[in-house]
Amino acid sequence: MKIIAIIASYNEERFIKACLEHYFYHGIYVYLLDNQSTDNTVNIAKTYFDKNLIGLDIIPRRGKFELKKQLLAKEKLIDKLEADWFIHADVDEFRLPPDSSETLAQAIERVDKKGYNAINFMEYTFLPVREFPHHESDDFQNTMRWYYPFAPQHPHRLNAWKKQPLSQWPGFKKTVKELINNRRCRAASVNLCKNGGHVIEFNGIRPYPIDFKMRHYLVLSLEHAIQKYVLKSFDSKEASSMHGWRATAAADEFLLPSVEQMRYYQGDDALDPNNPLKEHLIVQRKTI
Repeated sequence: MKIIAIIASYNEERFIKACLEHYFYHGIYVYLLDNQSTDNTVNIAKTYFDKNLIGLDIIPRRGKFELKKQLLAKEKLIDKLEADWFIHADVDEFRLPPDSSETLAQAIERVDKKGYNAINFMEYTFLPVREFPHHESDDFQNTMRWYYPFAPQHPHRLNAWKKQPLSQWPGFKKTVKELINNRRCRAASVNLCKNGGHVIEFNGIRPYPIDFKMRHYLVLSLEHAIQKYVLKSFDSKEASSMHGWRATAAADEFLLPSVEQMRYYQGDDALDPNNPLKEHLIVQRKTI
């Protein structure tokens, strides 16, 4: 079974090596869409062409982050590639099987054989804490060991799916509206844009009833958070509707949690999904 993770990147030299190594270990191919990185992201990625990187395209940045543009590019690419399953992922997300007795590829193949065509991932957000605030090194997965489960709703990360045939979306009017809004001549096989890539939509979706897992390393330090969100230029048309606090928080609103607010990571099989948070702990919004 061929499984491809479609990943977008921009100045992700902190994560790209660990990300590609992770998916290589789990039997997953990667196709990278780079948004004109100015750091070493692309050079590092190119060293994996002899491993699991099967493609690398450049998306022009035009001076700002445009999520919808990236998602539309992913939809188009997905319909061109030959694969059995796809995963929509970011560089700082490490997707995992339900337990460590199998690789991610083996677990997806098992799900496929049972007749399901989509998988939700339970998100476990890892953050630096006040007591241990700096983790900007290649060893961040070993040093940053505090997390919390995060799920504003369920499903929250329904973004692995079996390749779908090209077809119209449900309803003629809905299909025509989608084509006009996104300036294309035919509907994609799946809809990544509607939910910002978090929840995939397509006809006949049948999600597997057991969540897989995902370790999400949101930032590696408070300085990284400022660089990643405050100093980043977001498309003004997307800022409030698709990015929320990521595009609007001020530098002084970022605050690292303490160890008492977090859970301690003791291995993937011990990740605790109970009582997930609905808001991230990295931002403390001001109140009047």
